Amino acid sequence: MKKYAPYFALFASILYLPSGQLQAEENRVQFPDLDELVHYTTVRRGDVMEHIMTTPEAMEAVEERRSIPYGTHFVLVDHRDGELYRYFVMEKGEGFGDDYDTSRRTDDWQFQWFWPDRSINTDENTARCQSCHRRQASSDYLFTGYRIPRFDGSPVE
Repeated sequence: MKKYAPYFALFASILYLPSGQLQAEENRVQFPDLDELVHYTTVRRGDVMEHIMTTPEAMEAVEERRSIPYGTHFVLVDHRDGELYRYFVMEKGEGFGDDYDTSRRTDDWQFQWFWPDRSINTDENTARCQSCHRRQASSDYLFTGYRIPRFDGSPVE
């Protein structure tokens, strides 16, 4: 019986894991070339400042009320107390939605957090991102897309 004790412990720990808990994960999101993106808005919340960027093609699609093209990145550059803290990247890719069951799918968008050195931040739970962005289905899963038509091309602070 003693030789089976480790297996019983493993089985018991699996049984008592919180159901539905999703861990951080790697996915198909690639870190984009930030020099190719347009900084179209900034969101401030206390000591947090978020610069939000995307491609000129995505901005044009939003303004013309077309679907955002595959290959598009939206990047939230997260600063805390004046220092770069992390990046949040959304990428739309053909078939990206097929990687998830329908309860988690956000069309063909995937989400990923990156550290300032641009390595993947697996401390963050991307399922939480999908859960929140699912509420924005009517705006192609974007929270700040409505700000794009207001952008006049001037530098955003």
